[in-house]
Amino acid sequence: MDMMKAVVIHEFGGPEVLRFEDFPKPVPGPGEVLLEVHAVSVNRTLDLVVRAGEYGAPVKLPHILGVDPSGVIAAVGPDVTDRQVGQRVAALPWRTRPVGPLEAVGMQHLGGYADFVKLPASATVIIPDGLGFTEATIVTRHAPQAFNLLRDRAALKAGETVLIMGASGGLGSAGVQIAKLMGANVIAAAGAPERVKAALDLGADHGVDYRAEDLTERVLALTGGRGVDVVFENIADPVLFPKAFHAIARHGRLVTAGSHGGGDVPLDVKRLYLYQIAVMGSIGFTQADVEASLQAAAEGKFRVLVDMVLPLDQAQAAHEHVARRDGVGKVILSPRL
Repeated sequence: MDMMKAVVIHEFGGPEVLRFEDFPKPVPGPGEVLLEVHAVSVNRTLDLVVRAGEYGAPVKLPHILGVDPSGVIAAVGPDVTDRQVGQRVAALPWRTRPVGPLEAVGMQHLGGYADFVKLPASATVIIPDGLGFTEATIVTRHAPQAFNLLRDRAALKAGETVLIMGASGGLGSAGVQIAKLMGANVIAAAGAPERVKAALDLGADHGVDYRAEDLTERVLALTGGRGVDVVFENIADPVLFPKAFHAIARHGRLVTAGSHGGGDVPLDVKRLYLYQIAVMGSIGFTQADVEASLQAAAEGKFRVLVDMVLPLDQAQAAHEHVARRDGVGKVILSPRL
C-alpha cells in the first residue's frame, strides 16, 4: 500500500492530538481526482473546533482536517473527462443529496492536511494563471461566501453603509473588499489596532477597534445616529453581537456565516420587530462566484491577508498560533515546504 505524510487526529482534544505520521495514500474512484496538496488554510471553526470535538456535526475518527486545499491534480479516476493530470485546482464543497448539509474534505471526508487528498472532480475549480496556491486557497474559501452574503442575502446596494465584523479575518477581509466593489460605505470593526489598520488598507472607509471603544456608540457616531444598513457578522460573540445588532438602522439587515465567538448570543427581539430588521444565515455560493473571485484575485482586484505559511509538520504550532489570535490574516500549511 502506498503511503503519504499526513496530520491525523485519533482523538479529540488540544493541538497535541495532531499527529504527523504515515497514512495510506488515497486512490481516486469513479468521478474523483487525486490532488497533490500545495496549500491548505487553518480555520478557527472548521479546524480548531472540529479538532476539539466541539463541532455541531459528527466527525469520524481517525480524521484529517483541512477543508480548502489547493494543488496539482496527480491522478484522475475512471470516467473523469473534464480534469487532467497537471492542472492546478482548488477544492470546493459539494452536494450529493438535494437536501442536507454540504459535503467537504476535512469534514465528512479526509481533508487536506496531507500530501494528497481525493475529492470529486466536480468539486474542483481551475486556478487562473498568475495566482499562487496560497492565494487560491484563501480566495476560494472566503470570497464566494462574502459575495453570497452581501449581494444575494443582504441585497447590498451602492451607497448603503455596511459594518464588517472581524474585518481582518479571512471572511471579514473578503467582505470589506466585496462591499467596496459593490459601492458601499464600509465600517471595518476588528479587535486590535493592527487589525483595524489592515482592513483600512484593504479599502474600508472607517475603522473601529471594538476592544478599545464602544462599538454601538462609534458606529452611530459615524452614521449620524442612523445606524448601518447591513451588518456582516461572522463572529457570534455574546458581547459583540448585541453591540453590532444595536447599530443597525430601521429596515436593516444582518447576515452571518460564522460562529467562532461561541454561537449563542442574546437577541433584542423588541428591537428586531420595532426596527423591522432581517437576520439571515447562509453558507451557500455558486460556481460562478468562485470563478469570478479567483479571476478578480488573479487580476489584482482582490487581495488576501496572509499571516504565515508553515510546513505541514508544524500543524500543532499553527493551531496554537491561531488559537492565540496573534496574527493578522490566514495561516497556511504547505506539504511542499
